[in-house]
Amino acid sequence: MTAYLQNLFTFGTYKAKQGRLARQVTFIALAVIVAAGCWALKEQLEEAYGNGPGASIAIGVFAAGCWAAFRLIQLPAFAEFLIDVEHEMKKVAWPSRGELWKSSLVVILTIFVLATLLFLYDVIWQWLLGVVFALFE
Repeated sequence: MTAYLQNLFTFGTYKAKQGRLARQVTFIALAVIVAAGCWALKEQLEEAYGNGPGASIAIGVFAAGCWAAFRLIQLPAFAEFLIDVEHEMKKVAWPSRGELWKSSLVVILTIFVLATLLFLYDVIWQWLLGVVFALFE
């Protein structure tokens, strides 16, 4: 936490050429989360105080949140993790379009078969317990 707070007020980038895609995607995801929170904050402030300072405060919080997210992805430990993630993703053997369709079809069919099986178990147990409880009434 101390390292992050020290990094929060610096302006440099850590290994700017490495792990760019992973860092950009991570920053965008964090910015979307911050934006959703700021939108909710704006709505709450407008509900409480009318159309006054809600939007201005939300924009300020959004700017601060985006700066905090940018500094987070420049933190050496986190940046090294993202660099390693991008490096490992380059090693992944991605399936072809045909393999993807076949695998997806197998997964979807398996889900439907298991759902049907669980439904049948539920019906059977419901019937059995209904018979047992009918005997004791």
